[in-house]
Amino acid sequence: MNELFEKKSIPSAYLTLAIPVVLSMVVQLVYNMVDTYFISQTNNTALIAGVSVCTPLFTLMLAVGDFFALGGSSVMSRLLGAGQLEKSKRISTFSIYASLAFGLLVTLIMLLFQQPILGLLGADETTWTYATAYYRWLVLGAPVIIFSLMPSNLLRTVGKPNAGMVITILGAVINMVLDPVFIFGLGLGAAGAAIATVIGYICSAVAAILYIALKCDELSFDIRNLFFKDDETGTGADIQSVFAIGLPASITNLMQTLGIMLTNRALRTYGSDSIAMMGIVLKIVNVAMLVIVGLAFGGQPLTGYCYGSGNMSRLKKVLKFAYLLIAGTAAVLAALLMAFAVPLVSIFVEAPELIAQGVQMLRLQMPGMVFMGICLVTICTFQSTGKGLPSFLLSICRQGVVFAIVLFVMKYALGYMGVISAQFVTDAITAVIAYVLFRLFLWPDLKEEKRRC
Repeated sequence: MNELFEKKSIPSAYLTLAIPVVLSMVVQLVYNMVDTYFISQTNNTALIAGVSVCTPLFTLMLAVGDFFALGGSSVMSRLLGAGQLEKSKRISTFSIYASLAFGLLVTLIMLLFQQPILGLLGADETTWTYATAYYRWLVLGAPVIIFSLMPSNLLRTVGKPNAGMVITILGAVINMVLDPVFIFGLGLGAAGAAIATVIGYICSAVAAILYIALKCDELSFDIRNLFFKDDETGTGADIQSVFAIGLPASITNLMQTLGIMLTNRALRTYGSDSIAMMGIVLKIVNVAMLVIVGLAFGGQPLTGYCYGSGNMSRLKKVLKFAYLLIAGTAAVLAALLMAFAVPLVSIFVEAPELIAQGVQMLRLQMPGMVFMGICLVTICTFQSTGKGLPSFLLSICRQGVVFAIVLFVMKYALGYMGVISAQFVTDAITAVIAYVLFRLFLWPDLKEEKRRC
């Protein structure tokens, strides 16, 4: 592990950690595209819109999972950099069991408040039946979906990214195989898509448990690690850091949930076809976004390790490489998706008017990809160095506070065109905010020779 984090060249170390994350996300993306494709083959725009309405629900679960997955891995990477291996293992145990407990709580709350939550998500009389069918099964699978984010993040933190990749890909492949069986073979429609998703995550979770128990000494399921004496180990302070970093990390996904909800509600004025097409377009946007997210978050353990060990010289080189890599990748992917917008949208719908609408939406989303990449690297850097406040502030901007303001103003000024253009304008503004926060909160640390976690 020390060889990877301390001695490998920065491009090699960074890509060794990031590429498995990217591949995992690409497979997840392919699954999402296949899922959308099968649902779209019903030629029922109300069904497509009903599933699209529930997209924020899935993002919410990922946000809860990130609370412990990213919070835990951030603390662990700094502890490993400082040579505190036993404390790192205790944090892994806490993160695993906490994610399961919160998953059960999410299921309980969402079952109790199903009707108001669906209304808040934007379901109406046209989409209610389909949204409800998808909602119920996905909510029942919340504990395993939330837990499944944990192993891949923790394995990457201890220098075993390939194992995390295989576990993630396993679940996605099972999802893809089961989708047509449940949607068409058993005639379950939207509910079938949700059931296939949950089964895929169950398979990933089982594989992760077996691997960690049998082959990974750096992580632990031993419940005795939860019963520690804080004055002896200091682990309690580290658990507080998990929450301090996990909250901003989860806010990123929660804001994405809010952003989709706000967009769907704004588009409801223009009919269910607009919501359905935005749902399809956002799936395509994920082609670029998930690769960028994978590259940004994949290098997080290296950033945290360098910071925890006090190696600021290496940290500065890591950050320079990350910004150049991710901004360049974002620009290339955005250009490709804009160029192939028509055939990509045509995969999901056949009506010429819907294709034209989807192409317009897609091309207006793409220019903001580079700005989004810059923001993500900055957020990941704040998280991995334990800076919860700037991470939180930046996380609530892109699809939260700034997006809500921009969406309101642009819808009022430009109507429909304002709604579908709001994300690009928000990304540009947020990139400026990211630069200011970086200079205020991280730049002084980078001037120091040594800084330990």
